[in-house]
Amino acid sequence: MKYLFQPPAIPSIPVSGEAAGYPVLRIFCVGRNYAAHAAEMGVAVDRDAPFYFTKNPQHMLASGSTLPYPPGTEDLHHEMELALAIGQPVFRATAEEAQAAIYAYGCALDMTRRDLQAEGKAQRRPWDLGKDVEGSAVFAELTRAEAFGAVRDQRIHLEVNGEARQDATLGELVHSCAEVVAHLSRFYHLAPGDVIMTGTPAGVGPVVAGDEITGGIDGLAPISLRIGAAE
Repeated sequence: MKYLFQPPAIPSIPVSGEAAGYPVLRIFCVGRNYAAHAAEMGVAVDRDAPFYFTKNPQHMLASGSTLPYPPGTEDLHHEMELALAIGQPVFRATAEEAQAAIYAYGCALDMTRRDLQAEGKAQRRPWDLGKDVEGSAVFAELTRAEAFGAVRDQRIHLEVNGEARQDATLGELVHSCAEVVAHLSRFYHLAPGDVIMTGTPAGVGPVVAGDEITGGIDGLAPISLRIGAAE
């Protein structure tokens, strides 16, 4: 098949100890998966089931990149997250099957145009303008699940210009990684190439041009991002 223009390359995330990267075909994101973050947003956690939004893989950035301050917003926020990568096909999975399907974990940033997200909420419209933003899905190197071990009470944290903003543990996840994968697999045929961002703890806040974001999760490669001037 010939194309009228050259399509973009498939984005990928480096994997610790691997020469090849993990190609990303879809990005799913879990909303309000930490009770304290839901509270700071003025909403309650739905403990019965997780809910989701998506990001375009073409909006990915690698850790260490510079993100020009996005257009159309005056309130760009950081959100530190644990990401997981699917390693085998899974559909209508049990929790055990879902856990076995997780290939790797990594640090991620969900950069959010909070004012546009709030506008969408107020008008009962989708969050796309606030969440599915160019450069809004930032990923650090992945670590294979067997090397990382079980998701327990590992610390998850984020700093802006060296000042602590977010500090929690993965034990505070409302819906565990296996629960999220199992639930999502009721609605999608999950497969290698699918990445899930599992939600952010409390402490989200604004960043401006010139800010340096750093973050980490115990046992995983750290993440960083610089906010550049608007283009």
